[in-house]
Amino acid sequence: MSEQAMTIGSADGLEPPRMDRLLFGDNQFFGVNHMSEEKARTQAMRFQDLDAVMAVLDTAYDEGIRTFMCTTHERIAEVAERVRQNPDRYTDFQFYPCMPYAHKYADAVTEHGMLGAVRRFMPEEGLLSTVVRGGMSLARKDVEGIITVLIDAELAPFRGLSTPVIWLQNVVVDLLLGLGFTDAFTIFARHVRERYNAEPGFITMNLPMLLNTLDEVGIDNPIVCSNINKIGFRMSGGIEGYQAALEGRRFRAVAMSVFASGAIPPREAIEWISEQPNIESIVFGASGRANIRSTRDLVGEFDR
Repeated sequence: MSEQAMTIGSADGLEPPRMDRLLFGDNQFFGVNHMSEEKARTQAMRFQDLDAVMAVLDTAYDEGIRTFMCTTHERIAEVAERVRQNPDRYTDFQFYPCMPYAHKYADAVTEHGMLGAVRRFMPEEGLLSTVVRGGMSLARKDVEGIITVLIDAELAPFRGLSTPVIWLQNVVVDLLLGLGFTDAFTIFARHVRERYNAEPGFITMNLPMLLNTLDEVGIDNPIVCSNINKIGFRMSGGIEGYQAALEGRRFRAVAMSVFASGAIPPREAIEWISEQPNIESIVFGASGRANIRSTRDLVGEFDR
């Protein structure tokens, strides 16, 4: 077995702590809705103001949902700063950052040029040390060095905050799967554990394929988030393959799109999810107290 394929376990060698049953997502804040473009536009307009975003997060927090699974969008940096400034209000609030947010890099290059974009996203530990590390990486064609620099840049806004799970976005995960560049998964996992004492998570649109690959590179009992719902909505590989994985594979499953963007009634969706084995957490988005409370209560009802 190569060095890259060595088994990678939890940060301290022990079984990692359990995740919350419910995770609060951020799609609604950025106008993401896979069924309705009109609803997506309405939400994007509503949440242009940070106070509107915080009002929803405060509602979720007051309803007992403590984990915010979010992209590294620049607006989330504002949320992180608000939480950082109010430690008494958010005593046990935790972030699950999902990186990278690809659009912000494209926009920054367009607006500031390549060098300006690099300067903008460098970690605050020091531009010089980062450039040296990244520059030497480029000179040596050291992919690991380049990847770790980018990870540090993405996580800079969350300094001083609780980030027990750090996710690699599906846009990158599935691209790496397609390219066969599987060493990147071990690089990501190792850096997240060693530098941030966090658990690496992987988001994918093809759960069976990713699990096979993570097994091959020696990532043990991985945290994997994917679409899991009753109608097979956006579940590449087919619902049967997902159910077989849940029943027979060793991993920690996080289910997203459980309502299939509104195609499945909430009670029906949560009841079906609760019957599936090995689903540790559910991530959902909502923009009002009634929907947040309803989802929380349904999950609690069927979990019992």
